[in-house]
Amino acid sequence: MLIQPPSDIRIARSLRHIEPLERLCPPPPLSSGRDVKWAAVEEALGVVLPADYKRLVRTYGGGVFAGLLWLLEPGCPDAMYDLVAQAAERDEILAKLWDMGEDKPSELDEEGVRLVPWGYVEGAGHVLYWLVRPGVEPEEWTVILNEGRGPLWEATPVSCSRFVHDVVAGTTTSYYFSDLDEMVDPEDRNRFLSHTQILGR
Repeated sequence: MLIQPPSDIRIARSLRHIEPLERLCPPPPLSSGRDVKWAAVEEALGVVLPADYKRLVRTYGGGVFAGLLWLLEPGCPDAMYDLVAQAAERDEILAKLWDMGEDKPSELDEEGVRLVPWGYVEGAGHVLYWLVRPGVEPEEWTVILNEGRGPLWEATPVSCSRFVHDVVAGTTTSYYFSDLDEMVDPEDRNRFLSHTQILGR
């Protein structure tokens, strides 16, 4: 019988990509991270969020990595980039699409599985979700991308911080970021811009 490592070990493993990401893409000098009331956010969403996501929000705040990958955050003044607002909106959008006959990704065949958005790709409109499965700890959730102008989905079995790190580093296996050098100005590749810097609030 396999013994599962305790949650604190899983959490430590999920956080191991934060420091390498900070070296590749330094946070703003004056961190724009918000003092988030996580218990209220998680109650609103109905899930406990991954520790690495909370660390990203605390370190960077919401904003854009590599010129195109938006990290949603709770409490953003613009609902387009607010985690809780987008969770509700995407639930409605996906329900309508599936009612109209668009195929669900096979990963949602398991009973009780749901999607929670955490990122958005500027320009392309792709949405990055966590695949939330019953009995699976947040640190083990898979990242799943829904393309912005089509019905295709792509699952990547990594944490959100690992996904962001790999996009910035150019080591991602995601098809949708394979030509990042053609999509992003070189000076933006290792830059993070906060919501405050972009939206002015």
